[in-house]
Amino acid sequence: MAEEYYLNEHNKEEFPPAHTAEHLLNQTMIQMFGCERSYNAHVERKKSKMSFHLDRKPGRKDEQEIERRMNQLIADDLPVTFEFVTRDNLPEGISQERLPADVSDTIRLVRIGDYDVCPCIGKHVRSTSQIGRFELLGTNWDERERSFRVRFKIV
Repeated sequence: MAEEYYLNEHNKEEFPPAHTAEHLLNQTMIQMFGCERSYNAHVERKKSKMSFHLDRKPGRKDEQEIERRMNQLIADDLPVTFEFVTRDNLPEGISQERLPADVSDTIRLVRIGDYDVCPCIGKHVRSTSQIGRFELLGTNWDERERSFRVRFKIV
């Protein structure tokens, strides 16, 4: 008998390849720069942008490395799986801070291989090879805000 889970309603219709790439880019930025997950993301089919608070302005080699790592993760064909946990039973390292105030008691975690895990109710591909190619379109650095915006598309 299948278990039934009650999750928050979802008001977006994501493009699964770009949305899954969003998870990969978040973890890539965390690993490369020791930052938090993106504080502002607009992920769409044609073009996406994500912003991160960083300690320093990344250089051109950093940008090339972001693109290289993203395409390697895609080529690695990592499985995308889901796990349901209760709000009071989140695994270590998963913060409740970014969950909506009215979050359901059941939380869906999205795992991408052993690379990333994050609460999410959006649509995803089944494995990273279904994403396509990650193409870095450009970046912007705001010195005052210490903010790095990454613009990309999935081809």
